[in-house]
Amino acid sequence: MGHPRHHHDLPAGDALVDAARNAMARSGEQWTAMRASVFDALASFEKPASAYDIAEAVSAAQGRRVAANSVYRILDLFVSANVATRVESANAYIANAHPNCAHDCIFLVCDDCGATTHIDDDQIAASVRAAARKAGFEPKRPVVEVRGSCPDCQ
Repeated sequence: MGHPRHHHDLPAGDALVDAARNAMARSGEQWTAMRASVFDALASFEKPASAYDIAEAVSAAQGRRVAANSVYRILDLFVSANVATRVESANAYIANAHPNCAHDCIFLVCDDCGATTHIDDDQIAASVRAAARKAGFEPKRPVVEVRGSCPDCQ
């Protein structure tokens, strides 16, 4: 029996930037030039990127040094607005390819190459939330990450 999954329209390029900008507006945040630069850098990485990686990319693009602590603050805003997702076990971030959809993400993280695959499985997420509530805990944001080897590294 398959797991319940949901479908996403995955914007890319300018459409992804528009979706991110709209998500920020919905959360009451402005889309500043610096936030746009951080998002552009974040979206350019194929694997989860640290704030330091992003700060380095923004610094190179702007020709001036951008501090990682400034990038961290913007990434925190992005996470709260559903524009980015934090891969907890890697202390890194990825651009949310579907910022208009609020749900619990499940990440498959390759220990060999660092590739991170996002999957949606509402049944697993619901089970994690239900187990937390059964223990008397009110879950806010379940984090489900599976470490292992991707198909290319197996």
